[in-house]
Amino acid sequence: MFAGLLTAWATAAAAVDCKDIAYEGNRYTVCEADLATDDLRLFLRDSAGEVYGHFSRLEEDLRQQGLELRFATNAGMYHADRSPVGLYRETDKDEMRLITNPGPGNFGLLPNGVFCISENKAQVIETLAFQSTSPDCQYATQSGPMLVIDGALHPRFLPESTSFFVRNGVGTSADGQRAVFVISRNAVSFHQFGSLFRDKLMLPNALYFDGNISRLHAPDIDRSDAGFRMGPIVGIVAPLDHGSDTTN
Repeated sequence: MFAGLLTAWATAAAAVDCKDIAYEGNRYTVCEADLATDDLRLFLRDSAGEVYGHFSRLEEDLRQQGLELRFATNAGMYHADRSPVGLYRETDKDEMRLITNPGPGNFGLLPNGVFCISENKAQVIETLAFQSTSPDCQYATQSGPMLVIDGALHPRFLPESTSFFVRNGVGTSADGQRAVFVISRNAVSFHQFGSLFRDKLMLPNALYFDGNISRLHAPDIDRSDAGFRMGPIVGIVAPLDHGSDTTN
């Protein structure tokens, strides 16, 4: 039932609707993209090669192109210089290669995965499956750990975990037509976060983006988070409505 409600939210082309929900005592903001109508892209650097870092800088750059940013969130882990930790592809060009070996931190907590955006489709794909199938992705960002893998929670997630953080991530439907982005509104464990995607949103695959640096830009609910500079950003763009006030 809830999946049907999420689908109903995407009622306008090139727009994403966000809703606040509660599940198992925790609070989340859930935003769904419809890949049949929404122009979903990844962003990292401007034309001069400078990392955007903030939603406001990306918004300003898009306005110069006659576009507006309808939705955005941080989209994967990065080094101190904001360069991607793992695979990062933007408009078919790779800035960083796929990382398949285990390592420190959440990114290296295998299995991790890749968020792949192709024409009218988005998928969360486990890293080794991505390596073996080489899907055609116009945009791709690698992060970790996987939250849900073919309907199962990550094997390292423990119900009794005491590691709680604000977290954000993305899940995709089996047909690739829906990408559902979630940011927690209170600190949650990995087990709680993964369970939301699997048991409430009913999504077969989901990927963790990051923890306390998680940010959301959702003008429709009057939210645009500031804070530390980000690395990769995923967002929905639409033609700028020149009849609206864009000077604010």
